[in-house]
Amino acid sequence: MSMRVNQFSRMLLAEWRKLKLPISGETVVVAVSGGADSTALLLAIQELKTNNKLYTGVCVAHLDHRLRQSSSKDAKWVADLSAKLGFKSVIGRAKQLDETNDNLEQAARETRYAFLERTATRVSANYVLTAHTMDDQAETVLMRLMRGSASLGLGGMEALRPLAKNSSIQLVRPLLWARRSETEDYCRLRRINFLSDEMNDDLTFARVKVRKQLLPLMQSFNNRIVEAISRTATQLREDGAVLVSDSDALLQRAAVSNEQSGETKAPALDVKVLADAPPALRRRALRQWLSNARGGTRRLEMVHLLAVEKLLEGNAGGRVAELPSGGKVRRRRNRLEFESEID
Repeated sequence: MSMRVNQFSRMLLAEWRKLKLPISGETVVVAVSGGADSTALLLAIQELKTNNKLYTGVCVAHLDHRLRQSSSKDAKWVADLSAKLGFKSVIGRAKQLDETNDNLEQAARETRYAFLERTATRVSANYVLTAHTMDDQAETVLMRLMRGSASLGLGGMEALRPLAKNSSIQLVRPLLWARRSETEDYCRLRRINFLSDEMNDDLTFARVKVRKQLLPLMQSFNNRIVEAISRTATQLREDGAVLVSDSDALLQRAAVSNEQSGETKAPALDVKVLADAPPALRRRALRQWLSNARGGTRRLEMVHLLAVEKLLEGNAGGRVAELPSGGKVRRRRNRLEFESEID
């Protein structure tokens, strides 16, 4: 007879159903670093399977970034835990990243997500689960706020999205309802240790400074600041969803054929159509246009959207708005054109 399922696992199952994840008949990939969050996610899935609430296959994925001396031990720890719980695991080893890289976090993230996509493809999985919590959500929103992100960025992380552009594999974050303290408590309840990454205490990383310095200060004003930020992010995502279809329609109306740049990824846009649109809708459409043209919105902030929007003023052509990571938008008479740095 099955034991009573723990509240943490019940909450995970409720989110699982809400996100319409498969209950049986498929394999899911679970990204496990060995920290409290991902260990708790794996343990909760195992509890649900043991109690006949879930019947999916599980493949544990762990990437050794080789950024720390202890990283190979961490990889073995995850492999051993997976075997103990009855799950197969795929352990990857990244090429040594350049630790002088200005954005080591971003480089590590891109390497990790590419590994997760390869692993999912290899085991024919349609879903990759990561253990981002409500605390991670609050940190993400604050970092984007300080960079001057638009409302789309301030909506934070989505619970479900394509793992990569045009990918059929979905990235799932089924723990955005949970606090980090809850994942630690659940691991202790299950009498399973979890790993501690010393890089999580390195204040040279912006996210660590937000976690260790900014959030505690904000908590002195509001003890439930993490929940408040997460709630605001959800509201912004919901508001933003309403704009999506309208901005798509605006882009279609504004699109004009662009004979001079047949190889660009985005059509030229009619200045008058854009200028007559409401600002919020126009910026959302411009952001989508730039995302299509650049292959993503990395480093694209509100200041860049405003610079592109300024090109709509007046009648003069020949003006240019420079974009981060190369590329520019040029005003030619009554149209906007995207130019990549290799044009």
